[in-house]
Amino acid sequence: MPQNIYGAEQIQVLEGLEAVRKRPGMYIGSTGSSGLHHLVYEIVDNSIDEALQGHCDKINVFIHEDNSITVVDNGRGIPTGIHPKLKKSAVEVALTILHAGGKFGGGGYKVSGGLHGVGVSVVNALSELLIVEVKQNGQIYNQTYSRGKAKTELEVVGNTNRSGTKITFKPDHEIFEELEFEFDILENRLRELAFLNKGLTIVLEDQREEKQTVKYYYEGGITSFVEYLNKNKDALHEKVIGFEKSKEDVIIDVAMQYTDNYTESIHAFANNINTIEGGTHLNGFKSALTRCINNYVRKYNFIKDSDKNLSGEDVREGLTAIISVKLTDPQFEGQTKTKLGNTEIKGIVETITNDTVSAFLEENPSVSKIIVEKGLTAARARQAAKKARELTRRKSVLDSTALPGKLADCREKDPALSEIYIVEGDSAGGSAKQGRDSKTQAILPLRGKILNVEKARLDRILNTDTIRSMITAFGTNISEEFNLESARYHKVVIMTDADVDGAHIRTLLLTFFFRYMRGLIDAGYVYIAQPPLYKVQKGKRIEYCYSDKELNEIMEDMGKDNTINLQRYKGLGEMNPEQLWETTMDPNTRTLLKVTIDDAIKADEIFNILMGDKVQPRKEFIEKNAKKVKNLDI
Repeated sequence: MPQNIYGAEQIQVLEGLEAVRKRPGMYIGSTGSSGLHHLVYEIVDNSIDEALQGHCDKINVFIHEDNSITVVDNGRGIPTGIHPKLKKSAVEVALTILHAGGKFGGGGYKVSGGLHGVGVSVVNALSELLIVEVKQNGQIYNQTYSRGKAKTELEVVGNTNRSGTKITFKPDHEIFEELEFEFDILENRLRELAFLNKGLTIVLEDQREEKQTVKYYYEGGITSFVEYLNKNKDALHEKVIGFEKSKEDVIIDVAMQYTDNYTESIHAFANNINTIEGGTHLNGFKSALTRCINNYVRKYNFIKDSDKNLSGEDVREGLTAIISVKLTDPQFEGQTKTKLGNTEIKGIVETITNDTVSAFLEENPSVSKIIVEKGLTAARARQAAKKARELTRRKSVLDSTALPGKLADCREKDPALSEIYIVEGDSAGGSAKQGRDSKTQAILPLRGKILNVEKARLDRILNTDTIRSMITAFGTNISEEFNLESARYHKVVIMTDADVDGAHIRTLLLTFFFRYMRGLIDAGYVYIAQPPLYKVQKGKRIEYCYSDKELNEIMEDMGKDNTINLQRYKGLGEMNPEQLWETTMDPNTRTLLKVTIDDAIKADEIFNILMGDKVQPRKEFIEKNAKKVKNLDI
């Protein structure tokens, strides 16, 4: 069957829709903010799939005043013919039956991201209103749904000489905890999709109070993506190294550029899906890159015959890279699609990367020398860090003399029941040690601000007492030797003062965790404690307030007069142990914020802006986000 045929017969039915409204988290992850925005991605992904087939070159996304969404594309339109088995229009089949789509048999789509076919039907099931409009065969078709059920028949409402699909939906307030879409979150994903699909125009228009519109079009594709990621970094060579090749019906697209940073920033995609856990495509790229550079180093005698090869970590220091593969039958590990499992892809990516990068190195000796010297310097630093790393390896019994951070460990030996508080200074540390539950809660006070790891190599990082103390206490080691199974605590709680200095220390710690202990965050082990800002007392009544809004409500309830005693906490050390336990450490009453990474690329960019060398991007970031700051202590 020709690949460009897309009609009712391509819509294949696997099963019904019944469970979606009962267990929405199984299909969109959560009923919070991430799940809400996921609805938009599911609809947009269908339009992207049309673009992948060469049938769509523009997608418009609108956020309406009532927080409903409209997605419009100029693709072929969802088929409107009658499904041969179900005797319903293919539009209704696609919108009301789970796992019904044109992506299962290969007839409708050759390359597709939405392989599970749950997208539009799940959005329909979780929307109090959904309206679909299809332009096809010279006519305009329209149908209305509510909570997954058709309210009208598919009917012709006009004529047209265009084609495409327009879907408007309003998320169901009975399902979602939040109903307000965030422009920045949608903007980041749509920009990413525009990079990954060169020549595709994507427009996002916010029609709410703060009206704004952005338009994305990148003829350079992922080469432009790398340039965007490196805009706040100092590149070591001017032009991005890029290549796009195809082999065995697989398209391999790679773009890479080295910077003077000390950490790598590599992102892998399969059919536009961000495979945050990597997979065979990423493994193939890394393996080939390490081999290419080592072959070049030895061929031109940059190292002695007796010297060891550069490690993968060495050759990737400071590298920003995008690896994007598009294939007919991707095998993802799990519904979340975070890791590509196709075994054949590793060899294909490895071969193409090896041939192309090797040729580039030979043809560009000046750039090659820069890349090689970067790797050699990283290798020397790695050797210097080796002794320091040995000191940080997990020991079966922690020696307190090796812990300048003065760890007060807990008695519990089961990591799942143990937690460690990272506390700022000896004063707060003293209160925390006295107020804690010593059975399950460990305390590690830090002396001053930790090293900004965004500006330091691993050897310097590992020679820093405070960082070494954390690594030894956690038991996981760091970087490529990080081992989550060795974690001594399944809760790492950052507990700093509620002021500017405390926020800075918190950012420094989060930067360290993101760059060198990312697995702790991914596992959901990292938390931020929320100490109170105020203590309000009137007579025997005592209330703790965690925000100015809460303070105003309590003051109003107490009745504002001179008998009220108000205390503003400047630091954790001002609380006695009982107060610190009651407000911030007692599992029954405390508030902990779990640290998550919804968008690794955006997180990478923000840490680089906030903690990197360049001042202007940091200034612009602060000016743009100043209005979002809460509880600023000046």
